[in-house]
Parts: sequence; C-alpha cells; structure tokens
Amino acid sequence: MASSSTNSPCAACKFLRRKCQPECVFAPYFPPDQPQKFANVHKVFGASNVTKLLNELHPSQREDAVNSLAYEADMRLRDPVYGCVGVISLLQHQLRQLQIDLSCAKSELSKYQSLGILAATHQSLGINLLAGASADGSTTAAVRDHHYHHHQFFPREQMFGGLDVPTGNNYDGGILAIGQISQFQQPRAAAGDDGRRTVDPS
Repeated sequence: MASSSTNSPCAACKFLRRKCQPECVFAPYFPPDQPQKFANVHKVFGASNVTKLLNELHPSQREDAVNSLAYEADMRLRDPVYGCVGVISLLQHQLRQLQIDLSCAKSELSKYQSLGILAATHQSLGINLLAGASADGSTTAAVRDHHYHHHQFFPREQMFGGLDVPTGNNYDGGILAIGQISQFQQPRAAAGDDGRRTVDPS
C-alpha cells in the first residue's frame, strides 16, 4: 500500500486517529490529500457502516460504491431533507420538459412540412394551368390575326358587291344577302349578253 510504504496514513485513518495498516480497506479510496471526502462520508453514514459495506463487496465494485457514498453524503449535507433525491427529481423534471418540447417541435416541423408540400403542389398546378391558358391564348390570337388580315385584303363591301350585308349570326339576314347578290349578278349577265348580240361581226 502507498500509505504503508510512505508511512503516511490514509484520510480515513488520519481522521480516526489510528495507525493505517497495510490491509486498510479505506486506503485505496480515501487518499491523504482528500480529507473532506472521508469526513462527509463518516458524518452521514459512519465509518463502521462504510467498513462493513466495503468488506461485503467485490474489490472491483468498491471504487464505484465509495464514489456513490461520497456524492450522496455531499448532497445530504447540502440538502438534509432530500439529499441527492432532490437533484435526481430536478433532473427528471427537466428531462420530461425537454421531451415535451421535443415532441412539440417535431409536431410543428411535421405541420410545416405538410404545408410546404401542399404549397408546392398548388404552385405546380398553377404553372400547368398558366401554361395551358397561354397555349389557348396563342391559338386564339392566331385565329384573330388570320381573320383580321383576311378582312384587310377582302373588305366586306368588296366581297358582297357593295351591298349592305348584315353581320352577326343572323341566318335570315345571310340568306337575304345571298339573294340580293344573285339578283345583282343576273341583270349584269343579261346586259352582257345583250351587248354581245348588238355586235355584228359582218
């Protein structure tokens, strides 16, 4: 043991004012430079109880047991009512609150993701509708330009021989106009025939 080789007792033996033996159970866990650690453990649990506990444990488990006793003794001195239980309860409360916050954040994220997908779908649908409307508008404009140029080269009066032809979708008016054109062309044809008869080739 380090205490026997250097003739320096461990913190436990020094606190208890006894000679530190080579087989001292406290020596590996209460070094001479940590006297307050053993003082707290002794004040809360008692040296005899700690000795009994360490003797019942396997040597590989003693270090963890001493660290647990030291932490619980320190918390008990700080908070005589709750001790380390108060710290554990506080940490558990914080953990539950963090879990609730995380769940709310995931719910909000899922909602915004759904809204983003819906907005993208509406935007894509709107682009398709605009593209279709643009194509229909181009076709309509082409037809309108065709009719405009057609009427520029062939005015309505010239097409119908200077007659006042009704416009619109009036079927009776169209028939009347066709009758007027026929009556206008027949006298001209007759006059042409009479003109040819008056010419005497001899």
